[in-house]
Amino acid sequence: MALPLNWFAQFAAITRFSLLSIPERKGACAAAAVGIGGVVAVLVGTLSIAQGFRQAMTASGSPAVAVVLRSGSDTEMVSFLGGESVRIIGEAPGVVSTAAGALASPELFVIISLPKRDTGTDANVPIRGVRRMSFEVRDDVRVIEGRPFVLGRNEVIVGRGAAREFSGLDVGSRLRVGKNEWRVVGLFTARGGIAESEIWTDSTVLQSAYQRGNSYQSVLVRLISPGAFDTFRDALMRDPRLNVKVVRQSDYYAEQSRTMVNLITGLGSIVAGLMGLGAVFGALNTMYSAVAARTREIATLRALGFGSAAVVSSVLLESLLLALAGGVAGATGAYLAFDGFRAATMNFQSFSQVAFAFAVTPRLLALGLAYALLIGLVGGLFPAIRAARLPVATALRES
Repeated sequence: MALPLNWFAQFAAITRFSLLSIPERKGACAAAAVGIGGVVAVLVGTLSIAQGFRQAMTASGSPAVAVVLRSGSDTEMVSFLGGESVRIIGEAPGVVSTAAGALASPELFVIISLPKRDTGTDANVPIRGVRRMSFEVRDDVRVIEGRPFVLGRNEVIVGRGAAREFSGLDVGSRLRVGKNEWRVVGLFTARGGIAESEIWTDSTVLQSAYQRGNSYQSVLVRLISPGAFDTFRDALMRDPRLNVKVVRQSDYYAEQSRTMVNLITGLGSIVAGLMGLGAVFGALNTMYSAVAARTREIATLRALGFGSAAVVSSVLLESLLLALAGGVAGATGAYLAFDGFRAATMNFQSFSQVAFAFAVTPRLLALGLAYALLIGLVGGLFPAIRAARLPVATALRES
């Protein structure tokens, strides 16, 4: 037991000596910590965009809700379902039935262009035609200002995210697109989901305005339970009158978010990797300077019997502590600056804007700190090895 205790005593002594000398090197140490903190802030901040976008897309998804599209369609934009197909889908096994009818929501999806509040430039906004039953199928939708639209009237309700991003969508205003005009009568939320980036109106009114006849682009149905999905899907797939694709709502929105999330994550990782390389060189420079400044002291300790392992461990610990300090500062800054920050970006699947909030999650903070420690480990490893390999006699002769 004497050897481990001896090593720990040596390690503690060298570490204490190293940490007490940090104020003498505060400029270089601060530069290394700030560099690492900047890398962590960029990494966490960028990934919080992808995380927020993913949450906005998947918040609306439910495994007990199925989305029915035309076969071969990946999005509502390219789907088409006739009125007879809608009726057959609503009568399929596994769909919740109420006194008012099956919980099936045939929906129309149209893209319109509106000016953004901050820049005034036009961007695409989805306007969705729904029926009364849609509010029971999508049970997360809540009108928080004004009132729901009245069926048969040119009235709309607007998602909170769309109202925040685009001009002319305040309750009481009138929305004019081409020759059509709707009155904005309500504002709704959907637990932060993608529906908050949309405008809703009566599907019959929207069909008439855009000459769509008795057609829709998707049907959402609420199932008896998530386990009823296979029964529902198989019944539709076997029906010769239909040519449809059936997916769970949660899977549908997860797939919708994949392209954007992968793009943001990939770009963020590349930028953070390049910045991390620079931070590694900063850490290397700092630790090499620390070793050079203490060459005679380290050689003296080695001459007194201090082992190489204790020296290596001490230098590595100092580098890791500097990296951790920078990582904590960077992660804290990213959380304060980005968490909850609201923005809008293009959903490449529907070519419309999606409003969302950046999300700095505990997982992202942990990832940022782990990356900081990795930079500190790499930046301190070679200076630590150099310190352990210093020839004692030569080092003692240095002035």
